[in-house]
Amino acid sequence: MPYQSNVDLPASVHDHLPSHAQDIYRAAFNHAYATHAGDPRQEEIARRIAWAAVKRSYTKVSDVWMRRD
Repeated sequence: MPYQSNVDLPASVHDHLPSHAQDIYRAAFNHAYATHAGDPRQEEIARRIAWAAVKRSYTKVSDVWMRRD
C-alpha cells in the first residue's frame, strides 16, 4: 500500500533511516507500487526498489545510515 507520509512507513524504515532517506524510500516505494499494479509480487517489488533507491544515496556504517559523498 502506498504511504502518505513518513510516519506511515514500517518501523524498520521509520526508526532507522534519517528523514531525507525516508523521503527517498517513500517516493520510490509509491512510484514502484503504482508501476507494478496487478503483479502478485507488487509490494515485494516496491520494497526492493525503495531500498535500492535509498542505498544509492546512503550507506550503512555500523548501525547508522550515512549520506554518501
